[in-house]
Amino acid sequence: MSSPTIGVQSIRRAFSVLGALADGPLGVTDVAGRSHIPKSTAARILSALAAEGAVEQVPGETRYRLGPHLVALASGLGDARGLVATGRPTLVDLARELGEAAGLSVRDGWTAHYVDQIESPNPVQVRDWTGTRIPLHAVSSGQVFLAQLPAPTLARYLAEPLERFTPRTLTDAPALLERLREVRREGLAWVREEYALGISSVAAPVADSRGEVVAAVHVHGPSYRFPAEGAEESIARAVRAAAARIGTRLRAGG
Repeated sequence: MSSPTIGVQSIRRAFSVLGALADGPLGVTDVAGRSHIPKSTAARILSALAAEGAVEQVPGETRYRLGPHLVALASGLGDARGLVATGRPTLVDLARELGEAAGLSVRDGWTAHYVDQIESPNPVQVRDWTGTRIPLHAVSSGQVFLAQLPAPTLARYLAEPLERFTPRTLTDAPALLERLREVRREGLAWVREEYALGISSVAAPVADSRGEVVAAVHVHGPSYRFPAEGAEESIARAVRAAAARIGTRLRAGG
């Protein structure tokens, strides 16, 4: 059993690592030097923090930076509220155009956090998912987030057992990787009854001024009517366009 002293030391070292990254991305060696800890310890702490979304690797690099989960915690609900305020008019238009519920989500560690939803004008509706957090591999918005993760971060996610929610949930890592390649290629993720039986959804990424994916727009509805036969491409265009509009508004400051 570890002693309280060892636990406190680990916390102090973790905060020291986070403090080193506060001024910008760093490699493991630089993090160790600034934190005054062994390089092997720094690497172990960075790996643990990355698993929680507190840090992440810069795409295409070995350097680390503060992650979206930590940034969201530090800013409270301000960012989410600003995103909802910016995106809501577009979601209203999208729900009206497609006749299904439209929503917005952000990545929260290894989950997709649904922060807003506009109900379908159709009398037969799906539940409101606002506030729900769902493992990334099981939903369309989550697969959008997975598709843009740096390879080492994605590998850590796939190294853990993937929870099965329905018989159609993708729990095979190679199959999920193939899906994610398609998502990156198409800029869109379709999920059919992989989280909940009877519900299908589609999502597209929202990019900020740095070109990084900060949110996802999704539309979901009962599988018996969504997507309607032959309507997949027109739905895809509408969802991509909505995501692009929200991204443009974000980059323009709302």
